[in-house]
Amino acid sequence: MAERSQTAPEAGNDMGNDDAIGGNVSKYIVLPTGYCGQPKKGHLIFDACFESGNLGRVDQVSEFEYDLFIRPDTCNPRFRVWFNFTVENVKELQVREIVDVFIVGLRVIFNIVNFSKTKSLYRDGMAPMVKSTSRPKWQRLPPKNVYYYRCPDHRKNYVMSFAFCFDREEDIYQFAYCYPYTYTRFQHYLDSLQKRNMDYFFREQLGQSVQQRQLDLLTITSPDNLREGAEQKVVFITGRVHPGETPSSFVCQGIIDFLISQHPIARVLREHLVFKIAPMLNPDGVYLGNYRCSLMGFDLNRHWLDPSPWAHPTLHGVKQLIVQMYNDPKTSLEFYIDIHAHSTMMNGFMYGNIFEDEERFQRQAIFPKLLCQNAEDFSYSSTSFNRDAVKAGTGRRFLGGLLDHTSYCYTLEVSFYSYIIGGTTAAVPYTEEAYMKLGRNVARTFLDYYRLNPLVEKVAIPMPRLRNEEMEAQRKKEKPPPYKHPLLRGPASNHPNGKGDKRRSVNHKDPSNPF
Repeated sequence: MAERSQTAPEAGNDMGNDDAIGGNVSKYIVLPTGYCGQPKKGHLIFDACFESGNLGRVDQVSEFEYDLFIRPDTCNPRFRVWFNFTVENVKELQVREIVDVFIVGLRVIFNIVNFSKTKSLYRDGMAPMVKSTSRPKWQRLPPKNVYYYRCPDHRKNYVMSFAFCFDREEDIYQFAYCYPYTYTRFQHYLDSLQKRNMDYFFREQLGQSVQQRQLDLLTITSPDNLREGAEQKVVFITGRVHPGETPSSFVCQGIIDFLISQHPIARVLREHLVFKIAPMLNPDGVYLGNYRCSLMGFDLNRHWLDPSPWAHPTLHGVKQLIVQMYNDPKTSLEFYIDIHAHSTMMNGFMYGNIFEDEERFQRQAIFPKLLCQNAEDFSYSSTSFNRDAVKAGTGRRFLGGLLDHTSYCYTLEVSFYSYIIGGTTAAVPYTEEAYMKLGRNVARTFLDYYRLNPLVEKVAIPMPRLRNEEMEAQRKKEKPPPYKHPLLRGPASNHPNGKGDKRRSVNHKDPSNPF
């Protein structure tokens, strides 16, 4: 373990000499200035040397206050947003009041002092995530404990300070910008799906990253759609091109989980569409704990025009596949959706392209309008269509110019923090489940878009006939089986299929039991 003393940075030194940050802290013990000897309880130990970790430096301001510096993305000092680190060796503090003595935790203030962005949802109530050894589920800190302000001690740059009370000495506490979703977690998830041997789920390695991590490509469709000579309608979905945008992975998992389920809507979608999903375009950046860039410091979402096979191999592989499908007369590439997370806006929303053809432009608005009807957290009013020059190298812009008038390309954004339900002003913080729910609703919306609603009832699984003995055993069960098909709660025939009709054949807004 490295042991060294830190003193508070000089006032006005906004970055505390950012050039000194060369990597993540590793079991770094903060000792008081002038202290000699073995570390004691309360001498905090910081660590970020783990997968997707990020903390580059710690300066002790006082016994109960610390300045924390985010490590910049590898090979690119411009981006400093994502953080993910642990704190251990905490100490409980005895406080004497007038009557009795009680135990409270050691209260400290952490200042994240070198954000590369000034605008932030921290202005709107966002708070860091925390979990600990004894409480392994991620929770948001109370917004009242978080402050986002211009700091005079750091050249009036924006600083995010949060107060925290350590209440269990043996716990290791972990703090993060948002819910982490690591490359290893993703691989374990795909391994578990592959072991189920579903004949409509196919996993292949499309390529490798610079550090030889897998670029996975998933195909979800009925096997009949993959037979030689079959015509295919393809929906292509990508995620995590920006590694710190972890909500992208939860939304993507929600899409996948729904499409491989036995829900009648999922079964109809598999019969009529081919879903190609590359859920993690930047596995190196994800593993390293970068916010926006790859191992070599590239923002991959600005290199779609001419990706290098050695510098941007994952992007190169995906682009080659898309171009190959576009040139296949049997394949109609109908949708491309790239999933991101947004650091300054609420809700889910989309970016689309602008076309000279007014009819094509209007048709492009149909899918986000339908998604707005199906997902309470998706905002069509926040959805915008543009051709900004700075976005020219993105997947949405490049493929929007490459593909023909039958194809539609979108960037799906979801807030790092919260959504506002229509008719209210209260922000509802996103959870992992809420992100996945948005993914399920994205998948369901293709049913409305292709007007496949009447086919859903035909594939509903009939109840099997039971023998007398089985029926008697069924009656004796204490609880009925879980309701597996929300579709059957209301007849689909009662809901028209017109594009402008706001009613739907399925209760899209209540997928709490999605399957």
